Amino acid sequence: MKILSAEFVLSAKAPAHYPPAALPEIAFAGRSNVGKSSLINTLLNRKGLARTSNTPGRTQEINFFRVNDRMAFIDLPGYGYAKVPEKIRKQWGPMVETYLRERETLRLVVLILDIRRDPSDEDLELIRWLPFYQIPFLVVLTKTDKVSSNAFADRRRRIVEKIGCSPETPIVAFSAKTGAGKDLLWREIRKALESNSGPKLQCP
Repeated sequence: MKILSAEFVLSAKAPAHYPPAALPEIAFAGRSNVGKSSLINTLLNRKGLARTSNTPGRTQEINFFRVNDRMAFIDLPGYGYAKVPEKIRKQWGPMVETYLRERETLRLVVLILDIRRDPSDEDLELIRWLPFYQIPFLVVLTKTDKVSSNAFADRRRRIVEKIGCSPETPIVAFSAKTGAGKDLLWREIRKALESNSGPKLQCP
């Protein structure tokens, strides 16, 4: 995908503050510090468009980005970081759920997991929740440059078992550092945009 333009639009916590639903949207979800912002920046060939931080829980609102005036990328707040104040953590669930359930232009959720970690309870809950509401999603394993090829095969197998997907389920291996998986991920995003639906995953 050739990126001609990519710009931050706004941050919001409630539908009343979302930008108009004029473009198909791809949302990115995952635990705090899983690499969402780095993945978005790599896809868009921009170093600092989506803010990255070594401090988990930094993103606390839904961030909207316009891409090529043809689509929007949505950076959802990360979940699962205990040191974020309780009041803020309690806001995240309803805020994200409202966006996912009510946004008519949502085409695909890119669910990001760290290849080195087993899926958390929050990851598994989201994997069950999305199909229940018939929301297409794609699993992406990040930070693959940090494991050997042998370790990657073992970790992928374990994650597939943990999330309960079939071995044939489309799962993209991605590295923001090397760019591995970037073209494949764009291919899946284009499919979702063109078909108005994402991959049919065999997950519970």
